[in-house]
Amino acid sequence: MPELSQETERGRAGAPFGVAEVTGPSMVPTLHHGDRLLLQYGAVVRPGDVVVLRHPFQQDLLVVKRAVERRGGGWWVLGDNPYAGGDSTDYGVVPEELILGTARFRYRPLGAGQRSPLALLRWALSAVRPLLSSLSASRRLRAR
Repeated sequence: MPELSQETERGRAGAPFGVAEVTGPSMVPTLHHGDRLLLQYGAVVRPGDVVVLRHPFQQDLLVVKRAVERRGGGWWVLGDNPYAGGDSTDYGVVPEELILGTARFRYRPLGAGQRSPLALLRWALSAVRPLLSSLSASRRLRAR
């Protein structure tokens, strides 16, 4: 289950945007361990959005999931990796107040071995991607 750095919580106080680091495999192939997210706090959540939320049973744990659909006053959230678990199939609907923000962009930090011009070019072309709900796997996930 992706965990976010505590910097996410500290930066949330007054800024409308923040940065979070992803750990864990539950959002593969969309997000990978080490990816960084640009978050918009308090944004309107739509089906297909990647969201940051407090875990319903461990509220000091922040997780990243995809909001699939609204159900009974909250959101049904799933990870993009069906084998990782740790989503609404385990803990049910997530109340709206536990959702902290919506991820708008994903970027991958430059790797230690990426110093050649070709590696830098490949990184520059693939490092930053918007996380758009219209391009999501939400239809596939809704069937689960």
